[in-house]
Parts: sequence; structure tokens; C-alpha cells
Amino acid sequence: MIYVGKAKSLRQRLNSYFADFAGLHPRTQTMLTSAAGVDWTVVGTEVEALQLEYSWIKEFDPRFNVKYRDDKSYPFLAVTMSEQFPRVQVMRGAKRKGTRYFGPYSHAWAIRETVDLLLRVFPVRTCSAGVFRRAGQIGRPCLLGYIDKCSAPCVGRVSEEEHRALAEDFCDFMGGNTSRWLKRIEREMREASAVEEYERAARYRDDLQALQKALEKQAVVLGDDTDCDVIALAEDALEAAVEVFYVRDGRIRGQRGWVVDKVEETSPAQLLEQFLLQIYSEAEIPREILVPVAPAERAAVTELLGEQRGHRVDVRVPQRGDKKALMETVERNAKEVLAQHKLRRASDLTTRSLALQEIADALDLDQAPLRIECYDVSHIQGTNVVASMVVFEDGLARKSEYRRFQIKTAEGDVASIHEVISRRFRRYLEEKSETNEFEPLDPETGKPRKFAYAPNLVVVDGGPAQAAAAQRALDELGVDDVAVCGLAKRLEEVWLPGEEMPVILPRSSEGLYLLQRVRDEAHRFAITYHRSKRSKTLKESALDEVPGLGPARRQALLRHFGSVRKLRDATVAEICEVPGIGPSTAEAILSALKGESS
Repeated sequence: MIYVGKAKSLRQRLNSYFADFAGLHPRTQTMLTSAAGVDWTVVGTEVEALQLEYSWIKEFDPRFNVKYRDDKSYPFLAVTMSEQFPRVQVMRGAKRKGTRYFGPYSHAWAIRETVDLLLRVFPVRTCSAGVFRRAGQIGRPCLLGYIDKCSAPCVGRVSEEEHRALAEDFCDFMGGNTSRWLKRIEREMREASAVEEYERAARYRDDLQALQKALEKQAVVLGDDTDCDVIALAEDALEAAVEVFYVRDGRIRGQRGWVVDKVEETSPAQLLEQFLLQIYSEAEIPREILVPVAPAERAAVTELLGEQRGHRVDVRVPQRGDKKALMETVERNAKEVLAQHKLRRASDLTTRSLALQEIADALDLDQAPLRIECYDVSHIQGTNVVASMVVFEDGLARKSEYRRFQIKTAEGDVASIHEVISRRFRRYLEEKSETNEFEPLDPETGKPRKFAYAPNLVVVDGGPAQAAAAQRALDELGVDDVAVCGLAKRLEEVWLPGEEMPVILPRSSEGLYLLQRVRDEAHRFAITYHRSKRSKTLKESALDEVPGLGPARRQALLRHFGSVRKLRDATVAEICEVPGIGPSTAEAILSALKGESS
């Protein structure tokens, strides 16, 4: 079994796969060419379909289903109340009857730090059954008993009832009833101090500080009775990152992150549905799950989670307030998880070398492209057209070599690519012809020339038309030692000039990740330049209608006030402080700006 999926309509689902093969996603093409047959099972409801789908995914581990990569199990702080002498410990896996659980936490060491602080106030047993029996046999407690971090029930220092009361107090504090204990210990500290029992007061003071420190480790973000998981997504064309914050009793108890490979084209709602059912098949299900978008089959998912939990589960998208603000924080963390995942791949020398070699093999290059330049065009409906050039050397960004271009003849993306490639390599040839032996450093300034080096590979953001335009520009200039390819966004296809079919790099190819990273960086750089240019145009256009106000005085006004908004809020006298601006012109400026804002 290589793939398991559910469908309301079998006909529509199969048609989506067995349509025009060339138009399918490359990963879907790989799945179909690997398949030998199709089988199906009919069930009565959508909930049953969800249950069967994920039970089979868990049983057969199909290679083409989405897999959330994270080998950790949830660590919980557990108190074994079913034992004669309850024990505090870290537990993972399935829950056991008669044990109180708190968490989950992000790391086991976070639990141990919390327990170490609380044992000063609640000296509950933490040792294993073997250690406990051995201490009772020899009549001597372990180290924790000697340093007063265990009440030592093993040697009879406290009775079974007294130790159970300590364990119940521990659970009461961990359950969120913290203010009662803080007030009680503070009161006892003051009473001991009042009767001049300063050693006992100092002990209470240290206990109070320990409890406060334990509480500081758990940030309060929501109401005291709020139990929820907050889930956020960050994705690109090939991967998605999922981040979860666990909120128990209004406090963040932990967080976890997953990275998943996208096997086929899927929406955030579908990704979220798959995540909820896979992760909560074994994990604790809270009363409320906050998500960035509603899962694809929201009603069925909610019903299934409710059946697993035994109570109603609310899956919803926060719209305002503290929960919305917390969701934004989790989204930032999800983006960071995805960025760190990509950075780890990019920072590895072996991985970079493999990526460059894979690109060379796929594009049939003579050698690995140690210098790659990528070009992207940015505009809005043909206005403020700009282009970017980013440089990667040995698989790493070389930001000092980045360049920006303002397109002179805005006649579409294809023409813009032709123009920017022509301008870049014309400058390269001009600089090269200045001396017989090309010198990358300017002899006058000692700095690198702007277009000092030719790349091994030119990548353009786009499909066959853009790749052909770049190749045409190089041919017109007589440059024949630079390879060209285009990277289309929708399917991550690599197009070579003059080829009818794209090059499909393998799903797990490091070369594809490198090309994607180069393309995304070029897009980011172009967008940044376009936005700054558009913002400047908008600022200046607001003053265009003022009679008698030329470009020089418009620039002087913007330099003086910093923005059109501040200029609009200024008085006539303040505007007159700008050299060259008189009272009548200042009144005309305010009149024009007030009229524009209204």
C-alpha cells in the first residue's frame, strides 16, 4: 500500500489523478507511476472514513502519505496516586489509570527543573520502586531525604496518610490553585518572623521564592481555566512546518514543532485536517483547539476528536483578543521552525556540494555551478516595474553582490527579463574589454567591480518563455559559456531554453531545495525594491496637484516632515519654515492634502 486517501466522490477523486498526466504535480506523477492498482472500501459516514483512513496510515505507513517528522513522544509530569506512596516522575506514552498528569511539556528537563523547585515545599517521593525498597531494607534514605527534598516515607519519617496529603497538595498546586499556597506560605513566614523564629521564617522565604520561580517558568497567556492547544502553519511549495503551543490552566506548558514533506498539492485546510487526526490519535486532546484555518472536514474532525476524548472538543479559528494574539505568536514560531529547517540544510557543506552536483547532473552542465545568479521581476499591473539579481556562491548567499534594476521598457515579464539580462551582461562585457586581462577589482577604488564575475548558471523566475528570453539576450551579446534555466513556481519545474518538457528534479533533491531558495531570495529582494519605489511614488503623487510646487520643493517638504501624513497635520506656519515655501503655497498644500484625505 503506497497511498491512502478518502473521498466523498470516488469518480471525482480518481479523475483528479487520471487526468492529463503532464499537468499533474511531479510528486503526484511519481506516485501514479509507482502504483500497480487502485482499491476502495465504502463506509457509512465521513467520521468512519476518517477513522479508517488514519488507522490504515498508522498500520501500513504508506510512502506517499503526509508524514509529520518528529520522533518525540509527549513528556508529562505524572503523580502516581494509585500507588501506596505516590511518586512524582516524567512519563511518556499512553496514560495509566490512577495517575494524575500535568502537561505536556516541551522537554523532560523542563519538568525536572519544575519538580526540583517544588520539592522544597512538597517533598514527595521521586525514586523508583527498587530504590524505595532498598532504602527501607537498610533503614537509610537516599540523598534527597537528607537534603529535605523528600519526606522519606521509605524509612517511616512520615506516615502513608501524611505522604499522600503531600502528593495531593502537589497536584493541587500544579492544577492551578497557586495563589492559595503563595498566600499561605507568605503568612506563615510573617508569623514566624513576628515571634522571632528567623530560621523558620527564612525557610518559608526560600519556599516562597521556589514556588514563584516555578510559576515564572510557565507564562500566563489566557484565563486560569483555559485548556487549549494553539496550532499554526507555515509552508512553501515543498514543505510545511507546524507549531503547537500547549496551554493548560491558562499557562504555556510546552511547545512542539513538526516539518512535513508535501507529497501532493494540498491546501492549509487539508494539511491541518491530516495533522489533527494523526497527532491526536495518541496524544492528549484538550477541550479547545485553536487553528489558523478551519480543517477541510471540520464537522467530521470535531466529532471524531470528541469521540476519542469522551467529551465535546471545540475546533475553531480565533478572531480577536488574547487568543488571536497568541495565535500570531505561534505563527511566528512556525515560520521560524521552517526557516531553521531550511537553514540547517543550507549550512551543511556536504549537503551544499550534493545540491550543486545534482543541479549540474540534471541540467547536463560540465561542472557544478559554483556561482548562480537568479533574476526576478516585480510590478503591479505594469507600474513601477523593477528587477532583482541575487548571487549564490558555493550554495550560500553573497549579499554584497546583489543588484537592483529599474526596468525602462515595461512590456511584460518576458521583455523585462530580456532587458535585465542584456543590461547585466553588457556591463560585464564592457568591464571585461577595458583591459586585456580582466581584473575583478577596480584599480582606482580597489573595490570589486559591480558586475565583475560571470555566473556558471543564470536562473530566472518563470517558465519556458522567461528562460527563452534570457537565452536570447545572451545569444545577442555572444555569451556562450553561461547556462540558463527557468524555475516555475506552481510545480517547481526547471525549464531549459528550447526544450518542450521541463526537467523534474526528484522530490527529495537537495538541488531542488537550492534552486527554490535562490528563487525565493530573488523574489524577496525584488518585492522589497518594488515596495520602496511604489511608496516613494505614492508620497510624491499626493503633492503633484499643488500649483507652483516643483520637484525640488516637493523633495524639500518630504525631507523636512518625513511623510505626507505629518505634512498634512502641520500648520501653515510650520510649512513656511521650509525654504522656498511662502504662506500662499503652504495654504495651497494643506488645501490639496485635506481635500485628498477627505
